[in-house]
Amino acid sequence: MPRIPQLTPDTAAPHQRDLLEATRKQLGRIPNLYASLANGPAALRGYLALRDSLTGGVLSERLREQLALLVAQENDCLYCVSAHTLRGGRLLKMTEDELLATRRAEDADPHARAVLQIAADVVRRRGRIDDELLARARKDGVTDEELAEIVAHVALNTLSNYFNHVAEPDLDFPAVASMDVTVSDAEAAR
Repeated sequence: MPRIPQLTPDTAAPHQRDLLEATRKQLGRIPNLYASLANGPAALRGYLALRDSLTGGVLSERLREQLALLVAQENDCLYCVSAHTLRGGRLLKMTEDELLATRRAEDADPHARAVLQIAADVVRRRGRIDDELLARARKDGVTDEELAEIVAHVALNTLSNYFNHVAEPDLDFPAVASMDVTVSDAEAAR
């Protein structure tokens, strides 16, 4: 049972209702994460504003989705791992192997792998990334603009992951099995 109510247009106050309807227009539905986050309209507006801004950034839709999945895995957020596994598979046609690799900060493409490994290091080391990893990422084509967006995506997705831990919204996506990824596993992939 959710710790924070999942609002609907019928149960929300007028200012929350408008935000929920705007969310429905943007996403086609109101996922339970958003329905709970609407209890704090400023929080949901801020989340959506950052999400919208990053959608227009330099990182591809696939990389943005991979970052969301990876950060959810790193933060042990079943809700977001499930949501982004579904999105990656259905919308981006990622295979099960590609989705699992993403959760381990791996990718066949050196640039994508570098982006994922930087993001994993940002999460694990709280932004104090390894100089050698940064040098390798730059060698693999990661730009300063992408670095800034990677950190912003980590922040955006950490917000939703941590909020899900607090609110415990009902899972409205098929549950994905947990996967234990240790630091040594990801480092071995480097």
